[in-house]
Amino acid sequence: MRFSPAKTMRVAQKLYEGIEVGAEGSVGLITYMRTDSVRIADDALNSARDFIAETYGPAYLPPKARFFKNQGSAQDAHEAIRPTGMSYKPKDIKAHLTPDQFKLYQLIWNRFIACQMNPAIFDQTTIDISVTDCLFRAQGQVLRFPGYTAVYTEAKEDNGEENGLGTMLPALTEGETLTLVSLKSEQRFTQPPPRFTEATLVKELEDKGIGRPSTYAAILSTIQDREYVILEQTRFKPTELGTMVNDQLKANFPQIMDVAFTAGMEKKLDLIEEGELKRLVTLQEFYATFSQDLEKAKVGMKNLKKEATPTDEICDLCQSPMVIKWGRWGRFVACSDYPNCKNRKNLAKAENGPAEPPQLTDIICEKCGKNMAVKKGRFGDFIGCSGYPLCKNILSVSTGVNCPEEGCDGYLTQKRSKGGKVFYSCSRYPACKFAIWDRPVPEPCPKCQAPFLVEKKRRGGESYLACSRKECGYKGKQQE
Repeated sequence: MRFSPAKTMRVAQKLYEGIEVGAEGSVGLITYMRTDSVRIADDALNSARDFIAETYGPAYLPPKARFFKNQGSAQDAHEAIRPTGMSYKPKDIKAHLTPDQFKLYQLIWNRFIACQMNPAIFDQTTIDISVTDCLFRAQGQVLRFPGYTAVYTEAKEDNGEENGLGTMLPALTEGETLTLVSLKSEQRFTQPPPRFTEATLVKELEDKGIGRPSTYAAILSTIQDREYVILEQTRFKPTELGTMVNDQLKANFPQIMDVAFTAGMEKKLDLIEEGELKRLVTLQEFYATFSQDLEKAKVGMKNLKKEATPTDEICDLCQSPMVIKWGRWGRFVACSDYPNCKNRKNLAKAENGPAEPPQLTDIICEKCGKNMAVKKGRFGDFIGCSGYPLCKNILSVSTGVNCPEEGCDGYLTQKRSKGGKVFYSCSRYPACKFAIWDRPVPEPCPKCQAPFLVEKKRRGGESYLACSRKECGYKGKQQE
């Protein structure tokens, strides 16, 4: 549903606290949500089994209730996240819920019901299609009995099976003649592991034993709020600041930056809770090593904000040497005579090399008459006056696509939301509020002649072009 962990927790909190469902007043619709327990109360199991038998029939109901074993790290103070009862079916109370509340409640309801249903049955199938002297082969599975999938199916993982065995195939008979609808030639390349999304990062934290359901949302919010990472097309991308902080911490605090240490500390905290470890002894064991690392870091860790790397460039305002410095948004070039001279520029080249001047354009600044230049900022590329800091006039960089809103003469430009997500909106905002998440490409749709296409990504990370009009459905070539 593309919910962030923080949003998921907010919506779940409201479902737990209670929703007004008419004459009955406020009703808590789900059990406590900050838990990873899979234990289910007996009365809830019996209610679910009765609901399955009545709604789906005896073929979907196992002979006995299904029980699941908690992982060793699970916190079992609360039972599993589930509906509080079978009386409030999602469709019956939809009118009392917001769209987001309904989506999440329905997901919790469906998963709970599905966990007490019989499994689905598939035939692993290989279909060979002979065409003159050619042989085409499709591998996948054919559904024989839907089982729990009649209620709930898992989303596909980013690293889905490359052999195609997870692909659903239609039911065919041997010797059947097929009609050719289309024939596509597609070249595949080995792809690097995709970057984490918010969902896959939470899954990784769970697999590594780091954090708890009550802390996942806070972890993901923190790394974005501190701008260690940004979200680009729903995937995390480390910032220069995040890379620098990570490198410094790994070099100076190798123990606490070790994933195994973090997971081990979680286990020790659980043992303290169970009375098998003493908290003061555990704390003293940790601090003995940590205090030594802390003292070494005070001496050896670089203070990057105070460092200034000389360059061959001369300040065009006061003729002092320019130096490379570190700021909140990364490295930049500044006058060495700061604060007397506050001239600064973006760093366009690697450290220890002279900074390349911004790329000048033919656009003339309407305020001072100097050429505008392409620059990089916190929210992406922009066009700024080459006379900065004396002139601070800026413009947005066009994607080459005109705004599709009728009567608007603006163009689409890349921007970044407060949460760090890249999106594309009209340059005439707020007069025009057109915005999209997918990167626009200045190519007309070959199917419906829409003025531009958009770049989309498959779950495996591959990019392809699609029509900007959903009703068209055109999907084009793969992007490199």
